Amino acid sequence: MLAIRFSRIGKKEQPSFRLIVQEKTSSPKRDALDIVGYYHPSKQPKLVKLEKEKIEKWIKNGARPSDSVASLLKKHGFANMDKFIGPRDKQLKSKKEGANAPAAAAPAPAAAPVAA
Repeated sequence: MLAIRFSRIGKKEQPSFRLIVQEKTSSPKRDALDIVGYYHPSKQPKLVKLEKEKIEKWIKNGARPSDSVASLLKKHGFANMDKFIGPRDKQLKSKKEGANAPAAAAPAPAAAPVAA
């Protein structure tokens, strides 16, 4: 399966990313099939260059953008990116909440002793 995802290229403390198309299971640091844009979030204003025709072609051919890339594409005018964005309603439980939570399986009450 092909994926459109970020590949970090920036220096330490200066993140910069390429938007690449490559096999989902391969490392983002390996060779990409295609480079379809870049994103520099540390610059003011943030620099984004997207090659719209290439991105649309790859999506039509079965490439799926990652969650982060789909959010960026949606922000920059691409349609139908909601189906690639995961739900954002996850709640993290703190350690205190986990300790006060009711037990999943309460122990059964002890049976009365049988008199013989």
